[in-house]
Amino acid sequence: MGLLRTPDSRFDGLPEFPYEPRYVNIDGVRIHYVEEGRGEIVLCLHGEPAWCFVYRKLFRALAPNYRMMALDFAGFGRSDKPDNVLAHTLKMHCETVVKYSESLDLREITLVVHDWGGLIGLAALEAMQHRVARLVIMNTGLPIGKEPVPKDFLHWRSFVERTPDLPVGKIVRSGLARPDSMSANVQAAYDAPFPDDTYKAGVRILPLMVPLRPEDTIVPEMQRARHFLSSWERPALAMFSDHDPITQDNLSFFRELIPSASKEPEIRIRNAGHFLQEEKGEEVAAEIARFLSRNR
Repeated sequence: MGLLRTPDSRFDGLPEFPYEPRYVNIDGVRIHYVEEGRGEIVLCLHGEPAWCFVYRKLFRALAPNYRMMALDFAGFGRSDKPDNVLAHTLKMHCETVVKYSESLDLREITLVVHDWGGLIGLAALEAMQHRVARLVIMNTGLPIGKEPVPKDFLHWRSFVERTPDLPVGKIVRSGLARPDSMSANVQAAYDAPFPDDTYKAGVRILPLMVPLRPEDTIVPEMQRARHFLSSWERPALAMFSDHDPITQDNLSFFRELIPSASKEPEIRIRNAGHFLQEEKGEEVAAEIARFLSRNR
């Protein structure tokens, strides 16, 4: 496996993101994370094709009262990037999250997951359950290839398959309810980790790993995650947006699957697309703060 490392100069002058880069080495891969504030730990896992930059509005709102942390998966952000798509297994990404929490000895974590951060984080949860106190689940799923596949996801998958150099910033922008609300500088920040298409093995392969059939590769991990969550009694909040055609129906799925989730208010973030942290970060942060206050 070859590893690529994005030059630091690509991250100069990021808007609204003053956080010092920090690193841990996990199985020979340098994993980047940011940290701000003190108190109870809120660990944020990003989705595809974003990086921890997507959580900057939550950091600004919550860091005065909490220890905010967010890592970049291998292949994303400032983390090292395996250049072979075959390196990007669900097992590898799950082990990264588990070993990251172990290397920093993180405890009493509120785990915030979004998109592929949900597939990875929730699949890793059983292995790190003694470190996690609460869950916040946003715009994600645990697909096992049996449910109807949204047409918008099939269109997205087809786009990935036929596009040799994926325009990451434009992809994030197109996932908003109001794409025009994203500035050129913010869009460029999502492109920053990827000087060219050779850095995008992770970006290219993750959409193609989402199961369409019960026999697909990651279905056993998704089934195990469902089974584990079906007996999760610690606090869990499912918070989804109303303008995400791919995941918006999964709010009820998680509220029915996780016993503790149905005890929390049903949170639907209005006028937000897939990247609800980008569009409605302050509102998302306020809901998380209320959830934490209810479940100290």
